[in-house]
Amino acid sequence: MFGNITIGQYIPGDSLVHRLDPRVKIFITLVVITVLFLVHTMAGYGLVLLFILGAMLLAHLPVKFVLRGVRPLLFILVLTFGLHLFMNEGRVLFRLGPLVATYEGAFRGFAMSMRLVLLVLATSILTLSTSPIELTDGIENILSPTRALGVPAHELAMMMTIALRFIPTLLEETDKIMKAQMARGADFQTGNVLQKAKSLVPLLVPLFVSAFRRADELAMAMEARCYRGGQGRTRMKQLHVGAKDVLAAIGSTAALIAVAVYL
Repeated sequence: MFGNITIGQYIPGDSLVHRLDPRVKIFITLVVITVLFLVHTMAGYGLVLLFILGAMLLAHLPVKFVLRGVRPLLFILVLTFGLHLFMNEGRVLFRLGPLVATYEGAFRGFAMSMRLVLLVLATSILTLSTSPIELTDGIENILSPTRALGVPAHELAMMMTIALRFIPTLLEETDKIMKAQMARGADFQTGNVLQKAKSLVPLLVPLFVSAFRRADELAMAMEARCYRGGQGRTRMKQLHVGAKDVLAAIGSTAALIAVAVYL
């Protein structure tokens, strides 16, 4: 299951999407997320899905790999659909004992599940096509106006990026520890809720130790490189918004706003 996590990973490439300014990609991702909360029709969700699939193809990302990131959400998706199916009033679809499923509940459940899937896909494309350095610089640049209010923009951007990039690393470490514990006879599958919670102790303890060790190694590596925060820090590659970035931002925003307005 842990190998299915795509958020936080990066696939190097030289596609049009990879070459876009990171601020533009962050902006387009935020527009997609906003539109997903404004759309309320299946046609609207379908068009947003086509937009996301088009971005995958332009980025030359393996579609199966990106879609694989939805698998860990299956339990949440089923739970979301089930809650809406049985907890919304409307025309009766079928009865399951005291529970009544409705057409309106099925529609809302499917819409909410689709919204979650599209959110994951949109954010996955952002991280898969943007290097950690570019993502940090983009977030810092976007937050730079808040420095006048005393907000440490660089430090916040660095923390957000490190946390995002540590997701696949920690999940890979969790998978290794789990397999090692299972080889020693640990059982993570059987038993009631309390027994399963207790079985996680031999997993969580080495995981926390490993996480703190990695954090200490990262801190030492940053200090060895004389990292002192954003003050006086220079960049080898300066961010620059070109014609293709402007066209991508305007075209994507116009298309997504049209979907939100008309659908």
